[in-house]
Order: sequence, then structure tokens, then C-alpha cells
Amino acid sequence: MTRFLRPPPVLAALALALLQLPLAARATAGDTNGPAFADPVVATGKGFAIKRSQVDEAFLNYIVTSAATGGAIPDQDRPMIRSNLLQHLIINQILLQKATADEKLETQKMVDDAIADARKRAPSPEAFDAQIKATGMSLEQVRNRAVEEQLCRRVLINETTNGIVVSDQDIKKFYDDNPKSFEMPERVRAAHILISTLDPLTRQPLPPDQKKEKKKLAEEIKARADKGEDFGALVKKYSDDPGSKDKGGEYTFPRGKMVPEFEAAAFSLKVNQISDLVETQFGYHIIKLLEKLPPSKEELAKASPDIRDHLVKERAEKALPSYLDRIQSDANVKILDRGDGTAAAAPK
Repeated sequence: MTRFLRPPPVLAALALALLQLPLAARATAGDTNGPAFADPVVATGKGFAIKRSQVDEAFLNYIVTSAATGGAIPDQDRPMIRSNLLQHLIINQILLQKATADEKLETQKMVDDAIADARKRAPSPEAFDAQIKATGMSLEQVRNRAVEEQLCRRVLINETTNGIVVSDQDIKKFYDDNPKSFEMPERVRAAHILISTLDPLTRQPLPPDQKKEKKKLAEEIKARADKGEDFGALVKKYSDDPGSKDKGGEYTFPRGKMVPEFEAAAFSLKVNQISDLVETQFGYHIIKLLEKLPPSKEELAKASPDIRDHLVKERAEKALPSYLDRIQSDANVKILDRGDGTAAAAPK
């Protein structure tokens, strides 16, 4: 995919906001029982009601996420953030109601496949369980949340891009108007075997004695590769890199994309040459250079699918505000309280 192609900011921001909502902060259709003073309803729409506690939990999740990334939320920004979170909860519910039965089934299968793949790629069953535990949810809760997140994203994209047509002339014009976006620097295609020196659970460096054993194993594998043993088979059997293990250990990359030690070794090799052991913070690498790719320009035919996708999303972004207004109006949304005690009139 060409590097310039990124989701338009509004569409991406909304999708990201939907993804960040915690599972327990979902609106409950028709659940309006209980004392009003304990947990008042702050917004309603066709088939759903959102309570104060749901906005509270979404806001708490937002604070925790911000703190984890080193960000602080100024007091004066909190009412606006809570109002935005309520808005996202409302949109989330409307999008879920728009999902078809086929979309639900396909999304469930996609999430189940992704979980199975994550389990397979985990260094051990214990490491996978630890990753789930770190979320503070059970596996079933993680699954349910992922299904909702991906379903909302799917419906949003389908709804906002449906009917948008991009012509071949539009694609050609974008290609001609943005020549630098299609310039491809010198790259290499290389395969590697990683023998990790990190603890699979804590991701901390192994003790010296265990690291010594890892180095011995890497040296044995290197010797086998030097004798002509199938490199792809060695990758499949021994590599600890889940990102490349199932594709023969291969990566294609320009300078500046890999850790310095790995990059320097890969770019210094001749085609079909196998490196000595290369140590990085991840462990010991055995690298085989498969191909050197000189600087070039991506051809229009190859770039066209990405350009078309980019232009569709760009046009969808422009239509997004009116789309969100329309679906809230159609759902008869009424905001009774923005979640922080501030009264709000229903949207026009």
C-alpha cells in the first residue's frame, strides 16, 4: 500500500472513538428500569437508552487511556469530552441497529478467526491468557467487544461510502498531481529467523544463562542454513517472530524502518547471502537477503486500487457530518443530559 494513503481524519477519528469505548459502557436497548436518581437516562433514541453510568464509565476509560500515554486532561476540557463520549455512544447504538444479519455473522467469524490466530501466534498458551487478563476482561468479553467494534466500523464505512463512484480519470489525475507519493526508495527483501531473548510473558530480557542457551541454538541454526538447509523450513520450525513466521520470515523494507542493527546487516548482504548472528533488543537474528530493489516509481496500474480507496474515503469524510446528523434525526435522538449535569436540547 502506498504510504500516503491514510483514512481521512474525521472518519478515522470517529472509528477510533468507537473502538475505544469500553464494553460495559454500551447503551442497553430498553433498559430504563431502576430509580431515576440513582442512574438517570441521559439520552434516548429508537430502541435504546443511555444512562449516566455509561458515560461515566466511558469517561473513566478515556482518563485511564490518556494517563497511560502520558496525557493529562485539563479540567476545562472535561465537559466537552463527556459530551463527545455521549455522542459516540449514541452513534454506536444507531450503527449497531443498522447492521444486517449477514454482517453480524461475517463479523463474528472474522473476530473468531482473529482470536484463533492471536492464540496461535502467542509464544505460549500462558502468554495468550496473560494478554487477555491484562485487558481486565474475560475472553468472552473481549470477543463481544471486538465484534461490536468491528461491526460499527463496518456499518459506518459501508453507509458512508455506498454510492460513491471514482472514475479512472479521477485516479489518473490524483496519480499525476502527486508524483512524490509514488516514489519508492531503495529497498531490500529479506527473510530472517529470530531466536528471542525476551521472556514470553513479561517481555523482559532473559537471565544470562538462558540467553547463552538461546545464542547456542541460534549458532546451530545458522550452521544448518550455511550448509544449504531450506531457510523457509528453518523459519517455520524455529523463528520466534510471529509477524513473519508464516510467510517464510520475509520483510520488504527501505532504510529507516527496522532497528539499526537489523537494517545495517540486511543492506550489507549480497543476494542469497546469509548473515552472521545479528543481535538486537529482540534477540538473535539470522538474515538471508533475497532481493535488492532499486529506487523506482510505483506504476499507475499497481497504485490504482489504493488511490481509488483513498478518494472514496476522502469523499465519505466530506459527507460524514450530514450523515451523522441524519441518522440521529431518523432515530429520534433526544439528549436529556450530556452526562455531566448539563441539560441539552434534542438535536434539530
